[in-house]
Amino acid sequence: MNQPNNLLPLIRAHRAELIRPGVISIRPGYKIEAGWPTQTPAIVVTISQAAQVALPQMIEGVAVDARRATDVEELRFRQPQTFAQLAAHGCEFRDGAFEEIGVNTAGAEVTPDDGRPMVDLFAAKPQIPYTAPTGVSLSPVSGRFPITCHVSPDAGFPTLRSFLKKTSKTLTVGIYDFTSKHILDAVTNDLLGKQQLEITLDNPAKNPTADQTDPETRQALSASLGTEFKFAWALVRSNSAVSKWIYPTAYHIKVAVRDSEAMWLSSGNWNNSNQPDMDPINSPMASDQATARKSDRDWHVIVEHPGLAKTYEAFLKHDFDVATSQVGGGPVLQAIEPEVDVPAMFLATATASFVFHPPLRIVDELITITPLLTPDVGVYQNAMLKLIRSAATSLYIQLQYIHPSNVGADADFTALIDAVVERIHVGKDVRIIVSQWQLSNGWLDRLQAAGIDLRVVKIQNGVHNKGFVVDSGIVALGSQNWSSEGVLRNRDASLIIENPTAASYFQKIFLHDWDRIAKQSVHP
Repeated sequence: MNQPNNLLPLIRAHRAELIRPGVISIRPGYKIEAGWPTQTPAIVVTISQAAQVALPQMIEGVAVDARRATDVEELRFRQPQTFAQLAAHGCEFRDGAFEEIGVNTAGAEVTPDDGRPMVDLFAAKPQIPYTAPTGVSLSPVSGRFPITCHVSPDAGFPTLRSFLKKTSKTLTVGIYDFTSKHILDAVTNDLLGKQQLEITLDNPAKNPTADQTDPETRQALSASLGTEFKFAWALVRSNSAVSKWIYPTAYHIKVAVRDSEAMWLSSGNWNNSNQPDMDPINSPMASDQATARKSDRDWHVIVEHPGLAKTYEAFLKHDFDVATSQVGGGPVLQAIEPEVDVPAMFLATATASFVFHPPLRIVDELITITPLLTPDVGVYQNAMLKLIRSAATSLYIQLQYIHPSNVGADADFTALIDAVVERIHVGKDVRIIVSQWQLSNGWLDRLQAAGIDLRVVKIQNGVHNKGFVVDSGIVALGSQNWSSEGVLRNRDASLIIENPTAASYFQKIFLHDWDRIAKQSVHP
């Protein structure tokens, strides 16, 4: 495949012809035809949303592809400090797909990373090494035990609420974001008079749909549950509430363990976009379609296997213990609010109608489940590499985004993308759905430059899922986004479930999205 990076010398030589007021960036990429990138390299010139700019159509026989800036790109170049704060805690905002030239409002060349000094503020915070709990195995478990497969927006919150109601003694939680009032109310009501809630929580930029901030959630739980509530801020570099860090970008896990017997694992946080307060299966309302279109696609599973539950509980408790042990280790800023909010304009809405799928409870079938945790070295990468390479007929992937890396230290992540490329090249039925985040900062073009044929890719607004279905027989789901930090360095959790009934359930929903919701368009 032609590599657009070869255009960098040409772009530099002709920068004077392309730098104009209204242009915000110039980079390599691919020519768009019929709303979708071709395999023809082009000079991509991104134009501010309100600008009108006259540009040459060709330079030395290479097409100049003019594109209107996304909201993310507009913020990146027009408010670089704010963008840098968002990017410090959210890989979905990251730049770096290609080397590029930035242009300021006066039409002068600037370094695209003008906002990077805000990220550098975290450099002085000391890093401590990650450790795993001792004596805990991440070996697969097999047997006949119940699991409940379900998705959002269809049945996420009703199924989670049922899981919470069954708590009799303890609930141990590790989660990235907890800003939904209806989930806060459910947790509070279900745990009043019970033994204990222990939670390790991140503090990301405030979601536009949030009812309260994560610090406010902490305060509310403390006020309601008193001494039965134990809390720790996750040791994330960009969290001003902690003085040391383990995880560079996020404590991105979404796991809850009930009574050391059952566990809920998800791609979705406890916020309104991931867990909307709707029940179209049991209590349909006229507003369901509108709510679904502005909510996220997430996959979840409840596993009733005490051994597996205790494994994840041990990791969560170890994370909690390590975090609380650092409270007295240096100056701590008690964060009241996140430093920056995610702009409401970043919310993306699906345009098609959903068919809602009820949960599927599997009771008496043979199931094998492999636990996957990051940043435990090699656990996620090795298992997923084996799974992808095993695809004999079909490989269906639904991810929030895929951000390829050129960094040598990220080779284990690159190997996963290369494995997908290989499955495409040998003619397997590979289909990939990514979200609107793939469209900003060159990441869609970069995906093709990494070898992924964009003819097998579609964009679906609101995808927050991180799921894979292989040969209609195995499904993997969890929280690892496909960036180097998501796959290698942040705290994340997934499961590989070997069971045709479970895999077919999620495959049906993937194909629903592929056929009805996702599009091949840079303006989905």
